[in-house]
Amino acid sequence: AKDLGINVASGGAFDILINNAGLALGAPKPFWEQDMTSEISPMIGTDITGFMGVVHAMLNQGGMVKAKRGTIVNVTSVTGLEVPPFAGETVYHSAKACQEGFTNVLRTELQQTNVRVLALRPGVVQTNFHEQRVGYDKGQYDDFVGGMEALVAGDVAEAAVFMVKQPERISVKALDVVPSSQRSLQVIDKTWEKRNAGA
Repeated sequence: AKDLGINVASGGAFDILINNAGLALGAPKPFWEQDMTSEISPMIGTDITGFMGVVHAMLNQGGMVKAKRGTIVNVTSVTGLEVPPFAGETVYHSAKACQEGFTNVLRTELQQTNVRVLALRPGVVQTNFHEQRVGYDKGQYDDFVGGMEALVAGDVAEAAVFMVKQPERISVKALDVVPSSQRSLQVIDKTWEKRNAGA
Protein backbone atom coordinates (compact mmCIF):
# COMPACT_ATOMS: atom_id res chain seq x y z
CA ALA A 1 0.00 0.00 0.00
CA LYS A 2 2.90 2.33 0.69
CA ASP A 3 4.01 1.91 -2.91
CA LEU A 4 0.47 2.64 -4.08
CA GLY A 5 0.39 5.88 -2.11
CA ILE A 6 -2.56 4.78 0.01
CA ASN A 7 -2.82 6.85 3.16
CA VAL A 8 -5.95 6.86 5.25
CA ALA A 9 -4.42 8.31 8.41
CA SER A 10 -7.26 10.84 8.45
CA GLY A 11 -9.64 7.98 9.20
CA GLY A 12 -11.34 7.87 5.82
CA ALA A 13 -11.68 4.77 3.68
CA PHE A 14 -11.87 4.12 -0.03
CA ASP A 15 -15.36 3.45 -1.35
CA ILE A 16 -14.61 1.87 -4.73
CA LEU A 17 -11.83 -0.12 -6.36
CA ILE A 18 -11.89 -0.82 -10.09
CA ASN A 19 -9.21 -3.52 -10.26
CA ASN A 20 -8.14 -3.82 -13.90
CA ALA A 21 -4.93 -5.86 -14.03
CA GLY A 22 -4.32 -7.60 -17.32
CA LEU A 23 -1.21 -8.49 -19.29
CA ALA A 24 -0.96 -10.98 -22.15
CA LEU A 25 2.32 -11.76 -23.89
CA GLY A 26 3.77 -14.37 -26.18
CA ALA A 27 0.90 -15.18 -28.55
CA PRO A 28 0.67 -17.03 -30.84
CA LYS A 29 3.43 -19.22 -29.35
CA PRO A 30 2.11 -22.21 -27.39
CA PHE A 31 2.84 -22.36 -23.65
CA TRP A 32 5.91 -24.61 -23.92
CA GLU A 33 7.59 -22.20 -26.34
CA GLN A 34 7.03 -19.11 -24.22
CA ASP A 35 9.89 -17.79 -22.13
CA MET A 36 9.50 -18.12 -18.35
CA THR A 37 11.41 -14.91 -17.60
CA SER A 38 10.23 -12.48 -20.25
CA GLU A 39 6.70 -13.73 -20.92
CA ILE A 40 5.21 -16.13 -18.36
CA SER A 41 6.49 -14.58 -15.10
CA PRO A 42 5.43 -11.01 -16.01
CA MET A 43 1.91 -12.23 -16.80
CA ILE A 44 1.66 -14.07 -13.47
CA GLY A 45 3.13 -11.07 -11.66
CA THR A 46 0.59 -8.69 -13.14
CA ASP A 47 -2.49 -10.86 -13.55
CA ILE A 48 -2.32 -12.73 -10.23
CA THR A 49 0.16 -11.21 -7.77
CA GLY A 50 -0.51 -7.59 -8.72
CA PHE A 51 -4.25 -8.19 -9.01
CA MET A 52 -4.48 -9.70 -5.51
CA GLY A 53 -1.99 -7.24 -4.04
CA VAL A 54 -4.12 -4.22 -4.94
CA VAL A 55 -7.19 -5.80 -3.32
CA HIS A 56 -5.21 -6.74 -0.20
CA ALA A 57 -4.00 -3.15 0.14
CA MET A 58 -7.47 -1.71 -0.41
CA LEU A 59 -9.03 -3.97 2.22
CA ASN A 60 -6.34 -3.16 4.78
CA GLN A 61 -4.61 0.19 4.28
CA GLY A 62 -7.48 1.38 2.09
CA GLY A 63 -9.81 0.92 5.05
CA MET A 64 -12.60 -1.18 3.53
CA VAL A 65 -12.49 -3.97 6.13
CA LYS A 66 -12.40 -1.51 9.02
CA ALA A 67 -15.28 0.50 7.52
CA LYS A 68 -17.09 -2.76 6.68
CA ARG A 69 -18.20 -1.34 3.35
CA GLY A 70 -17.07 -0.58 -0.16
CA THR A 71 -17.25 -2.02 -3.65
CA ILE A 72 -14.52 -3.93 -5.45
CA VAL A 73 -15.03 -4.43 -9.18
CA ASN A 74 -12.54 -7.00 -10.41
CA VAL A 75 -12.19 -6.65 -14.17
CA THR A 76 -11.67 -10.27 -15.11
CA SER A 77 -12.54 -11.43 -18.63
CA VAL A 78 -14.83 -13.74 -20.55
CA THR A 79 -11.57 -15.57 -21.27
CA GLY A 80 -11.56 -16.89 -17.70
CA LEU A 81 -14.59 -19.02 -18.53
CA GLU A 82 -13.98 -20.20 -22.10
CA VAL A 83 -11.18 -21.84 -24.07
CA PRO A 84 -9.65 -19.62 -26.77
CA PRO A 85 -9.64 -20.66 -30.43
CA PHE A 86 -5.93 -19.94 -30.89
CA ALA A 87 -2.57 -20.75 -29.30
CA GLY A 88 -0.59 -18.59 -26.90
CA GLU A 89 -3.27 -17.92 -24.32
CA THR A 90 -2.65 -20.60 -21.67
CA VAL A 91 -1.14 -18.34 -19.00
CA TYR A 92 -3.43 -15.36 -19.59
CA HIS A 93 -6.63 -17.42 -19.61
CA SER A 94 -5.50 -19.39 -16.55
CA ALA A 95 -4.78 -16.14 -14.71
CA LYS A 96 -8.21 -14.80 -15.59
CA ALA A 97 -9.78 -18.03 -14.30
CA CYS A 98 -7.79 -17.48 -11.09
CA GLN A 99 -9.22 -13.96 -10.85
CA GLU A 100 -12.74 -15.40 -11.13
CA GLY A 101 -12.08 -17.88 -8.32
CA PHE A 102 -10.46 -15.21 -6.17
CA THR A 103 -13.45 -12.91 -6.65
CA ASN A 104 -15.95 -15.59 -5.62
CA VAL A 105 -14.01 -16.77 -2.56
CA LEU A 106 -13.22 -13.24 -1.35
CA ARG A 107 -16.90 -12.31 -1.59
CA THR A 108 -17.65 -15.18 0.80
CA GLU A 109 -14.83 -14.29 3.21
CA LEU A 110 -16.20 -10.74 3.48
CA GLN A 111 -19.68 -11.95 4.49
CA GLN A 112 -19.63 -10.14 7.85
CA THR A 113 -19.19 -6.80 6.05
CA ASN A 114 -21.07 -4.80 3.42
CA VAL A 115 -18.10 -4.97 1.03
CA ARG A 116 -19.32 -6.05 -2.41
CA VAL A 117 -16.92 -8.03 -4.61
CA LEU A 118 -18.01 -8.08 -8.25
CA ALA A 119 -16.65 -9.48 -11.51
CA LEU A 120 -16.82 -7.44 -14.72
CA ARG A 121 -15.98 -9.62 -17.73
CA PRO A 122 -15.18 -7.68 -20.90
CA GLY A 123 -14.90 -9.25 -24.31
CA VAL A 124 -12.78 -7.78 -27.10
CA VAL A 125 -12.06 -4.08 -26.52
CA GLN A 126 -10.26 -1.74 -28.94
CA THR A 127 -7.07 -1.02 -27.01
CA ASN A 128 -3.41 -1.80 -27.56
CA PHE A 129 -3.85 -4.86 -25.32
CA HIS A 130 -4.55 -7.20 -28.23
CA GLU A 131 -1.77 -5.65 -30.32
CA GLN A 132 0.71 -6.29 -27.51
CA ARG A 133 -0.60 -9.84 -27.09
CA VAL A 134 0.54 -10.71 -30.62
CA GLY A 135 3.80 -8.76 -30.41
CA TYR A 136 2.38 -5.74 -32.28
CA ASP A 137 1.92 -7.83 -35.43
CA LYS A 138 -0.59 -5.65 -37.29
CA GLY A 139 -1.62 -8.47 -39.62
CA GLN A 140 -2.50 -10.82 -36.77
CA TYR A 141 -4.31 -8.06 -34.91
CA ASP A 142 -6.34 -6.98 -37.95
CA ASP A 143 -7.26 -10.59 -38.66
CA PHE A 144 -8.45 -10.99 -35.07
CA VAL A 145 -10.68 -7.88 -34.87
CA GLY A 146 -11.60 -7.44 -38.53
CA GLY A 147 -15.33 -7.09 -39.15
CA MET A 148 -16.43 -7.53 -35.55
CA GLU A 149 -16.87 -3.94 -34.25
CA ALA A 150 -15.10 -4.41 -30.92
CA LEU A 151 -16.06 -2.56 -27.76
CA VAL A 152 -14.41 0.73 -26.85
CA ALA A 153 -13.12 1.56 -23.37
CA GLY A 154 -16.18 3.69 -22.63
CA ASP A 155 -18.46 0.68 -23.08
CA VAL A 156 -16.65 -1.18 -20.31
CA ALA A 157 -16.56 1.93 -18.11
CA GLU A 158 -20.34 2.31 -18.43
CA ALA A 159 -20.79 -1.30 -17.35
CA ALA A 160 -18.60 -0.68 -14.29
CA VAL A 161 -20.59 2.43 -13.39
CA PHE A 162 -23.83 0.43 -13.67
CA MET A 163 -22.49 -2.19 -11.24
CA VAL A 164 -21.19 0.35 -8.72
CA LYS A 165 -24.32 2.52 -8.77
CA GLN A 166 -26.63 -0.24 -7.58
CA PRO A 167 -27.93 0.19 -4.03
CA GLU A 168 -25.70 -1.45 -1.42
CA ARG A 169 -28.28 -4.21 -0.95
CA ILE A 170 -27.84 -5.28 -4.61
CA SER A 171 -24.74 -6.98 -5.98
CA VAL A 172 -24.37 -7.50 -9.70
CA LYS A 173 -22.03 -10.38 -8.89
CA ALA A 174 -20.87 -10.84 -12.48
CA LEU A 175 -21.50 -9.00 -15.72
CA ASP A 176 -20.31 -10.01 -19.19
CA VAL A 177 -19.99 -7.07 -21.60
CA VAL A 178 -18.99 -8.16 -25.10
CA PRO A 179 -19.47 -6.95 -28.65
CA SER A 180 -22.70 -8.36 -30.09
CA SER A 181 -20.56 -9.92 -32.80
CA GLN A 182 -18.59 -11.90 -30.19
CA ARG A 183 -21.01 -14.80 -29.74
CA SER A 184 -18.36 -16.73 -27.79
CA LEU A 185 -14.56 -16.97 -27.80
CA GLN A 186 -14.90 -19.57 -30.52
CA VAL A 187 -17.51 -17.79 -32.65
CA ILE A 188 -17.11 -14.21 -33.88
CA ASP A 189 -19.43 -12.78 -36.51
CA LYS A 190 -16.93 -11.21 -38.94
CA THR A 191 -19.79 -9.85 -41.07
CA TRP A 192 -21.20 -7.70 -38.25
CA GLU A 193 -19.45 -4.44 -39.12
CA LYS A 194 -20.33 -4.62 -42.82
CA ARG A 195 -23.91 -5.68 -42.15
CA ASN A 196 -24.47 -2.86 -39.64
CA ALA A 197 -22.53 -0.05 -41.33
CA GLY A 198 -24.30 3.24 -40.78
CA ALA A 199 -26.77 1.75 -38.33
